[in-house]
Amino acid sequence: MINRELIRLKVVQQVYVYYMNCDRKLDTAEKDLFTSLSKSYDLYLYMLELMVELNRLAERSYETAMSRYQRIHEGDAPSSRFIDNKFIAQLSSNTQLCDFVDNQKKTWADDEDYVRRLLHRITESDIYVEWMNGTEPTTYDDDRNLWRQLYQKVIAEDEELDAILEEKSLYWNDDRFIVDTFVIKTIRRFEETNGSHQPLLEEYRDEEDREFARRLLRATVLGCDTYRQFIQQTLRNWEIERLAFMDLLIMQTAIAEVVTFPQIPVSVSINEYVEIAKMYSTPKSGAYVNGILDAICRRLADEGRIRKEISPATH
Repeated sequence: MINRELIRLKVVQQVYVYYMNCDRKLDTAEKDLFTSLSKSYDLYLYMLELMVELNRLAERSYETAMSRYQRIHEGDAPSSRFIDNKFIAQLSSNTQLCDFVDNQKKTWADDEDYVRRLLHRITESDIYVEWMNGTEPTTYDDDRNLWRQLYQKVIAEDEELDAILEEKSLYWNDDRFIVDTFVIKTIRRFEETNGSHQPLLEEYRDEEDREFARRLLRATVLGCDTYRQFIQQTLRNWEIERLAFMDLLIMQTAIAEVVTFPQIPVSVSINEYVEIAKMYSTPKSGAYVNGILDAICRRLADEGRIRKEISPATH
């Protein structure tokens, strides 16, 4: 689940913390980096568990409504169409997710008031209303697609959720937009035949991604003087100290990647860090960082310091 996009983001964050810390220790920074990445994976599992908790509350509401109906026999009997969902039943029994929940101190049960509010927003959605008005029997694919839509259109867009997650872990402040894409990817991958042993996404795709994180962090810090010199040489009539500090760190990390990882195309590296600059720095940082990095990479290629193809225009 932890991909290069998330790794780059976490490295930039950790480099910032490293320079803000008076007692700078690279080993500590590396340890904190992997802790942060591991917490991102926890968030992925935690968001899967949120769907399970929503269904639990829906089941309880249905049982309460059914009990009342059986006592007074007024109106229509409550429908179980929403809770009779084969996908969510499979997710609820997933062995990997159950192990995670059993070993965590935090559960969504601790935030029942919020989960109820979120469930209310789901039941008010057009997706839910259309589903409950359906009359045809549903297939497993129908059930899975329902939760994919609810997650994508309701849960992922819920603004209150950001504050809830921030209270639970400082590591989760900026992870949701990436983690949400992996939750949706996981929903799509579920197969009914896998039952409770449906594989969830692995924490790392392979050891190479973990090594990428370690090498990128160390290269960024250890090559600081060289990379900042590259930046200074590219600035015209402008001292490096006048740069926005986050812009400087983003460019420093980007140059470290370009120099250290010859197999990664320059355009990929620049584009990734331009997006980070748009998120974390000033409104004009994206275009500015793009221009400086493009000029540096062209000069390094001309000087033979990197052997990579430089596209005519990098955006």
